[in-house]
Amino acid sequence: MAHGALYRLRQDLFVDAFAFRPMPPLEDAKVARWVPWLPERIRHWARWLPHFLVGFFSVCVFLASFTTGYGMGPVRGVLVGGFSLLVAAPPALTLFRPVGAYWLSLGAFVVSAMADALFSEYPSPFSGSTFLTLLAVMTLVVLRTRPRLAVEMWLVTFVVGAGAMVITRHGSGELAPVMAFSGMVLICAAAIRAWREERQHVVETQTVTAEERSRRTLLEERATIARELHDVVAHHMSVIAIQAEAAPYRVKDTPPELATSFATIRENAVAALTELRRILGVVRSEDPDAFADTNPEAPQPTLASLDSLLDSVRGAGLTVEAVTTGSPRPLPQGVELSAYRIVQEALSNALRHAPGADARVEISYVLGGLGLRIVNGAPSRLAKPSPGAGHGVLGMRERVQMLGGEMTADHTEDGGFEVAAFIPVSSAAGETTTGGSRL
Repeated sequence: MAHGALYRLRQDLFVDAFAFRPMPPLEDAKVARWVPWLPERIRHWARWLPHFLVGFFSVCVFLASFTTGYGMGPVRGVLVGGFSLLVAAPPALTLFRPVGAYWLSLGAFVVSAMADALFSEYPSPFSGSTFLTLLAVMTLVVLRTRPRLAVEMWLVTFVVGAGAMVITRHGSGELAPVMAFSGMVLICAAAIRAWREERQHVVETQTVTAEERSRRTLLEERATIARELHDVVAHHMSVIAIQAEAAPYRVKDTPPELATSFATIRENAVAALTELRRILGVVRSEDPDAFADTNPEAPQPTLASLDSLLDSVRGAGLTVEAVTTGSPRPLPQGVELSAYRIVQEALSNALRHAPGADARVEISYVLGGLGLRIVNGAPSRLAKPSPGAGHGVLGMRERVQMLGGEMTADHTEDGGFEVAAFIPVSSAAGETTTGGSRL
């Protein structure tokens, strides 16, 4: 234990003691939180307020030390001025080289003790402003570095102070109360530093946890989308394989070349289906949505199933009005499924976060695609806390971006919430869907 303590003492106070470690300015968020009433330009310069305060303290120490030697003659005045600079420099040096500032301040303390022993009638190492400046430097070093330096610097200062009292032949009566007082000050500084480190660690942990939760939610949503896309593509590939296998039997005297082509189409469809299952997999997990299908083998829902969804929502206590504009037409199954899921998630959010509110679902069939708008009013009663808030919006946004669309989700002026999305659909895709539905 003693070897480990000496090793840490050497690493903290001796190795790279004068290394350049500048103190960064305050963060803009902290300054805005502490002094929000300051103009923005002045608030930008307020980030350097700790540096200014430490520099001002150094100037005050220099003036206080230099004033004691004023009018003592040119030679002694120069010595006093140099010593005053030696005492006042360490506080400012803590902004750039904190451990080196401690050693420089400790050296000034030793020089002051020797000068008192030579020139003072009643020498005392702890009299004057030198030791107070040393204590201030130790406090700044602890606040800037790590809490354990408080104990290490206190022990070194205790040993040096005891040696100075022996050399100056001053009684040891001052040593115990002075070191007790300095120990209390350094303990307070170490506690503040430890609290700041713990708070910063908690903030970083919360940030990492939130990012990890969002990433996990995104991956889960993508896995769900992959499962649904697998079901959609697998359905069409199965239809192709079945039609290719049955086509030769529908034509009398089928040419061998045509039969070979149909067989190749079927083999490629089956191979693509197998590869699709191998890459995507069939992701089967419980759906957290309130109105999800309980049967994993059931067909994926489309906008044609929207009436049953609205009935379920109304049965749960939400008043919903559905409006359809434009001419309804068949859309690609991926678009239909994503549109259904967006409406489902938006209504689920309205149930969770806006109890007692009215909702409106608008579906617009336009020339370039499909428009969705789900809006609900302000809640009429207090909503229960709902863990995972915001993940549904993340999933909806992921679906829309996957299809090349755009989406907005924000609060309305009356205290409600609005989700608006546009999913582009090309005319070729609509024709392909229509043709596929006739097979």
